[in-house]
Amino acid sequence: MPHPSAAAMLPSPSSLLRLLRRPHPRLLPPPPPLLTRFLSSSSPGDAAGWASYDPLTDSLAPPAAAAAASDSEAPAEGEAWGVFDAVTGRIVMKEHPPYSQPPPPGPDEERSKVGRRRSAGVKDEARWSSVAAVGKARGKAGKERASYVCGNCGEGFSQWWGTCRHCEAMGTLTKYVPGSDPGASVGSHHAFRSWIPQKSKEMVPQSLQQVTKGVDQSEWRIPLSGNFGMEIARVLGGGVVPGSLILVGGDPGVGKSSLILQLASIMSENIGAGESSAVVYVSGEESIEQIGNRADRMSIKSRNLYLYSSTDIEDILDKIQPLSPRALIIDSIQTVYLRGFAGSAGNMTQVKECTSALLRFAKLTNIPVILIGHVTKTGDIAGPRLLEHIVDVVLYMEGERCLSHRLLRSVKNRFGSTDELGVFEMSGYGLQPVLNPTEMFLTEHDSDSEILAGLAVAVVLDGSRTFAIEVQALCVSGSPRNGEVVGIPRNRADIIISVLMKQAGLKLQDNAVFLNVVSGFMLTETAGDLAIAASICSSFLEYPIPNDIAFIGEVGLGGELRTVPRMDKRVLAIAKLGYKKCVVPKTSEKLLRPLNLELEILPCSNLKEVINTVFRPQG
Repeated sequence: MPHPSAAAMLPSPSSLLRLLRRPHPRLLPPPPPLLTRFLSSSSPGDAAGWASYDPLTDSLAPPAAAAAASDSEAPAEGEAWGVFDAVTGRIVMKEHPPYSQPPPPGPDEERSKVGRRRSAGVKDEARWSSVAAVGKARGKAGKERASYVCGNCGEGFSQWWGTCRHCEAMGTLTKYVPGSDPGASVGSHHAFRSWIPQKSKEMVPQSLQQVTKGVDQSEWRIPLSGNFGMEIARVLGGGVVPGSLILVGGDPGVGKSSLILQLASIMSENIGAGESSAVVYVSGEESIEQIGNRADRMSIKSRNLYLYSSTDIEDILDKIQPLSPRALIIDSIQTVYLRGFAGSAGNMTQVKECTSALLRFAKLTNIPVILIGHVTKTGDIAGPRLLEHIVDVVLYMEGERCLSHRLLRSVKNRFGSTDELGVFEMSGYGLQPVLNPTEMFLTEHDSDSEILAGLAVAVVLDGSRTFAIEVQALCVSGSPRNGEVVGIPRNRADIIISVLMKQAGLKLQDNAVFLNVVSGFMLTETAGDLAIAASICSSFLEYPIPNDIAFIGEVGLGGELRTVPRMDKRVLAIAKLGYKKCVVPKTSEKLLRPLNLELEILPCSNLKEVINTVFRPQG
């Protein structure tokens, strides 16, 4: 049975009928558009005096008759017009027709209006518009079109890409915006050229004979004396060329600043007659007290070495003007900036412009400039790739911070060979040259010890230097993990292991092979293939290799031994080190026979002959 109050809650039939008869709000017809009418007071009853405002077109739409009347008859002067305001429901009187523009004010009226606005404390609107127009013009004219430059190859693009479309390097595109004030850059150019001696006459093309006449090429370079200086001169091609721009890069803590500080000391001491004696070392990272402390620790006492700390290129060149130095050193190029160019020190624009300014300075004054550059996580010098194209010489300093040896390589050299290598050893007194670098990668060991199993000596060339490199191998059977390779390209090591399994018959499938090159040396030359294979055989067979045998040769996929360039120089180098035997490819036997060395040559044609020759039982 329903609740007694439920019936009271239901509406009666009569109320339902009234609800059905009531029109729905959504079904009501739309109201007519509100048209504001404009009425002429001269003829309020005449239809020709009415005009309607159309909100769709936002314009006055007078009737045809009114339009014809308005075209033929102009309103009399002083005639009043009324406008019907739909909000207030009244007619508002106007001095001019509402659908026409008011007449422009006269000069007297305009001056009176301006005076009233000024007296009321209102600023002139014309001034605001002029300021806004000037601001817009400046903003539009000063807007620079940004480009994106790849730090790996130097290619530029109009928009950012995740991968360079030229070299396919990922994440190397950097935004580059040119200087927004061209006049400032020109002023900066003249600022650092202000004290440069000008030529007596305009430069004209000269013949080669005129340029080289009376110039002794052997004495043209700035000499570097001592063992340390000779080691750097070897890499530079004989010495520092006047007016050259040299860039030195390397990992943090490898010893770049120490190397250049010692070089500055040597250059300031070797002074000839009539030559400038000052060498200026400018640092943007350290104060002069910190540089002096490092120089004192390295026992540098040169009187002609000047220290300065600044990051402004123009300030640096102004301060060194009275000294007229023999050489200028900037540590580092990523910490200096040039006024007039956008961006902070170290960005792409500043690095490029500062290097270009120092290049012009070096060429015009014939003063060599040495720059120290930071490197990225990939080992490249920080900044645009164009930086290495601007400079004359690019040197890289290599070495592990946990090891004492440092290698100085020449990557680019317009005045010498790029095949040379300088070897140094880091000590408490700075970098010391290694007089006999061939022995620095060898360890002393006893040939009767079983620990020698897995050791072999390779003879490699780096530039004009010959190195005897010790390769270590360890074969572990049943190891749950794969082997590791240090100092040897992984792909090359896999090829040699596969050739030993296929061509030499070694069962290395169940062994984890570990390879290492001592002293952190990177063995990339194929002349070390035979030593790698010999060390693996020694560890797998548990047969030590005598310490008086060296290995030279490349291993092919068929197990054959191939000759490598400059075999005679390699054999002569190890003969001076006291080695008694050398395993070489059989094809190079005729080349080495005329040398008449006290060294036994063991020619082999493939890996099987090497195993039978070196690892056969004694006696």
